[in-house]
Amino acid sequence: MTPSLLPVLPEIVLLVAACAVLLLDLLLSDARRHVSYWLTQLTLFVCAWVTVSTADLEPVRALHALIVDDMLSDLLKFFCYFAVSLMLFYSRGYLVARGLFRGETFVLTLFALLGMMVMISAASFLTLYLGLELQALSLYAMVAMHRGSNDASEAAMKYFVLGALASGMLLYGMSMVYGATGSLDIYQIAQLVLSGGGNRMILLFGLVFIVSGIAFKLGAAPYHMWVPDVYHGAPTAVTLLIGSAPKLAAFAFMLRLLAVALVGLGFDWQGMLMVLALLSMVLGNVIAIAQTNIKRMLAYSAIANMGFMLMGFLAANLNGFSAAMFYVVAYVLTTLASFGVVMLLSREGFEADRLEDFKGLNQRSPWWAFIMLLVMFSLAGLPPTVGFYAKFSVLEAAVNAGFTWLAVVAVLASLMGAFYYLRVVKLMYFDDATDTTPIAARSDNRVLLSANGLALLLFGILPQPLMGLCVVALAQSGFL
Repeated sequence: MTPSLLPVLPEIVLLVAACAVLLLDLLLSDARRHVSYWLTQLTLFVCAWVTVSTADLEPVRALHALIVDDMLSDLLKFFCYFAVSLMLFYSRGYLVARGLFRGETFVLTLFALLGMMVMISAASFLTLYLGLELQALSLYAMVAMHRGSNDASEAAMKYFVLGALASGMLLYGMSMVYGATGSLDIYQIAQLVLSGGGNRMILLFGLVFIVSGIAFKLGAAPYHMWVPDVYHGAPTAVTLLIGSAPKLAAFAFMLRLLAVALVGLGFDWQGMLMVLALLSMVLGNVIAIAQTNIKRMLAYSAIANMGFMLMGFLAANLNGFSAAMFYVVAYVLTTLASFGVVMLLSREGFEADRLEDFKGLNQRSPWWAFIMLLVMFSLAGLPPTVGFYAKFSVLEAAVNAGFTWLAVVAVLASLMGAFYYLRVVKLMYFDDATDTTPIAARSDNRVLLSANGLALLLFGILPQPLMGLCVVALAQSGFL
């Protein structure tokens, strides 16, 4: 352990900057909100620079062992900065058109990111729960920000009630593990559980509640009830935020709890994750077929994709964890592009959230139709996109760990999923356009969204650097 504040310097910078944006925004008129926006973007850049500057190859524990700064946390934080920055770039025009381009949006986004960073670096149940609640409360408020929308208010209420229930289950599970081991430190708990210390029955009951709480935060079936309603009801910019960076934090959260603290109960949580993965892949892909709203379709797609990620995770070895991490990163990259295109087609007074809104997109703009084609191919797991290699890597990890039957079910579920992804491609390329309104986009938005879409192709053709980065980060952080 170290008394230095260097391991938490990115969090300190982000907290100070969020408070500065909050205070500065009080002095700005509506016409000058872009100052708050660019200050938020600058904050993300500075945090990324600080994270890289203070990175250490060896894990460093700080703040009385409440925080661990390792290569895994640095890499996931960097991906979070990237995802949040792109979300702000993509949604700028969308937020302006709906009167949401204001300080509250930027401050809540930064506080949600701060919660994610605390979750990613947590080495204690205390900091894990603190980060989770900071992220969750910020997102609840962001879903409800569009006060003129009944859908947004309803989604926020559902999200808050179900989120509180899931947090309660998670906290109860943590308290049972604490009662059985007498410690909140995830590394001490790991040693006690591996050595046979603590009442096994209480530990198993605690594990059930913890896995339930994790499944809710991931949006895995059967704890998925909130996902379609929140994705549909929230402003699309907020939906993009919920569907991207928090997935990275949830992966780290699950890794710290299951692969570190409760690694001694691996056989037990493997069985639970197997059921969650199976239900998520089957239910998500089957129900998505019936959707006519693209945000709801992508919500059920998210449920199915988290099932695939869990399939890699339950291999419970470096190969499985790295495959799951690669899958989460690839999914977040794809989600950013998908909702980026949805917001690109939206305009003031019009939400491009129905499948019919994509009819004839190739006639209106062949380039954006091609970007959406890459997105759909990646989500479906078709080559040569990154989604193909991501699915292949988790399937390989599952088969190598002895879960061949689950891999077969996953392939069949993926075939079902291909139907509704390719339906969007069919609408774009083979149907006549019902809306001929020109697609207007800011130049920075066009460049970034194009690069985002092409990255899906690049990492599909050359996945080794990103996969290697995931393997090295996990190995250096002790996940062997």
